[in-house]
Amino acid sequence: MKKQTFISPVGILALGLVGAGCESDKVDPPVVPAPGKELPEIPPPSGKAAPATKPAVYTIAGESRDWPSWGRNAHRNLYSPEKGLPASFDPGKFKKGTEDIDMATTKNVRWAAKLGSQAYGNTTVAGGKVFIGTNNESPRDKRHVGDRGIVYCLDEKTGELLWQLVVPKLAAGKAIDWEYLGICSSPTVDGDRVYIVSNRCAILCLDVEGLKNGNQGYQDEAKFMASPGKPPVKPGPKDADVIWRYDMRAELGVLPHNITSSAVLVMGDLVFCTTSNGQDWSHENLPSPQAPCLIALNKKDGTLAGEESSGISKRTLHCNWSSPGGGKVKGKDAVFFGAGDGSLYAFSATEFKDEKDGKETYHLMKELWKHDCIPDEYKKDKDGEEIKYPDAEGRSEIIATPVYHKGHVYVAVGQDPEHGEGVGILSCINADTGRKVWDYRKIQRTLSTVAIDESNGLLFAVDYTGYVYCLDAKTGKEHWIYDTKAHMWSSPMVADGKLYIGDEDGDLTVLPSRADFNPKKDEPIFETNMLVPIYATPVVANGTLYIGTQTHLYAVQASKKKSASAK
Repeated sequence: MKKQTFISPVGILALGLVGAGCESDKVDPPVVPAPGKELPEIPPPSGKAAPATKPAVYTIAGESRDWPSWGRNAHRNLYSPEKGLPASFDPGKFKKGTEDIDMATTKNVRWAAKLGSQAYGNTTVAGGKVFIGTNNESPRDKRHVGDRGIVYCLDEKTGELLWQLVVPKLAAGKAIDWEYLGICSSPTVDGDRVYIVSNRCAILCLDVEGLKNGNQGYQDEAKFMASPGKPPVKPGPKDADVIWRYDMRAELGVLPHNITSSAVLVMGDLVFCTTSNGQDWSHENLPSPQAPCLIALNKKDGTLAGEESSGISKRTLHCNWSSPGGGKVKGKDAVFFGAGDGSLYAFSATEFKDEKDGKETYHLMKELWKHDCIPDEYKKDKDGEEIKYPDAEGRSEIIATPVYHKGHVYVAVGQDPEHGEGVGILSCINADTGRKVWDYRKIQRTLSTVAIDESNGLLFAVDYTGYVYCLDAKTGKEHWIYDTKAHMWSSPMVADGKLYIGDEDGDLTVLPSRADFNPKKDEPIFETNMLVPIYATPVVANGTLYIGTQTHLYAVQASKKKSASAK
């Protein structure tokens, strides 16, 4: 019997519940958009070339100790070779009557930064800076109050705010921009640029320094930050510096479902991104069945370089929320995409085909292969009748990010958490051929990306129900299953012989990365409650463990030193 889980009333809405029409801002009525009104359109880039970026901080060969993107590098494997990481810590307690952490009650916590009320985005760390998406329920700037999408750039050593990105909500309502979810995309740092997907379904390229070093590229941050019907907001040194902006709704006709969620993938000179195209509020219509679900932009100026034309949108069950991963197909760079139709796709990262339709020219991605991750027995019942989505025994889309490891791609299927628990499958696919190597069917629906310990070949997967699975990555052989007894949205991360996992009850569990671990006899290495739910995945950078909860980001170190104050 599983224990009762704590489900945030808005948290459970993050990926699923729908509403129709315009949604009022209940926190700050003056900024409520009038029905049918929208933020003024922001002009496209002026054509002024953005400064050249430095070489990418993440490469597969010669890894840095930063964690600059979702999955640390293009392969998206949630693994770090770092050693000497903390095995235990104490997150402390709230100061009486506040939402601030009393640092005197913590242990091995260097700093704890206050986020908003709901943080779903994952932490990235690069160049002495920490990036994370959140909402604006704990405003850092009195000029910006009420519901907003926010990205914080924090000092890696102290947790102090260096600058923030502020994005107003879409006026179309929570069916496409759910209230209080903020920005759920994980920032991707590449040299002196950081790429983020906003709650407004736009891809943004930002200067890692913010406006501290002057305004570069795009020049209209004042209008960008303004709420509907409000005058422009004069930018300051702690505001984001937008280099370029690509609006997927305006340019591609995309309709995001509830939320725009993708961590962009930088490969060479291109930025690959999921569009989050999906159903409307009715859950019956796909308003944009021809819109692409995966696109590539030129990273220097944000112009469209390519788009998939595999017909994914018209087959989408719900939405496209998975992030693209990178690897090799027959020795050439490729992008792997887990789609909303339940299939895993491989596209060339370098080859595009131009097709003309009247005056329009489309740059189409080359599909290398497609693998249907849904077994036939999940599609039909015992009588041969098709199981209607979203039944627990039927089809699922792919929400997890595909992971590339030693010539194979690993991905599990799942559904919106609001749909509940149900059957799942974890697949290992040959990256060159797109054919199944093995699959594992004990796993249930999951949102989570797998982690493979590159030191011993163990694969770790978790499902929404709360089970942790340890398998052999090469063969799929099961070693053990551990029950966290709580729903799980986040993904596992493995480093230093330890598996770090967080759950919806707010528990952080550390398990050994060993095949001989016995959940019936052996105790976890460490367990602690983080006070509020954990929806983000723990990450490691430069000897520090970062744990993002719904309300705080903790920097945990293997030292006994304590910080003097919370940030």
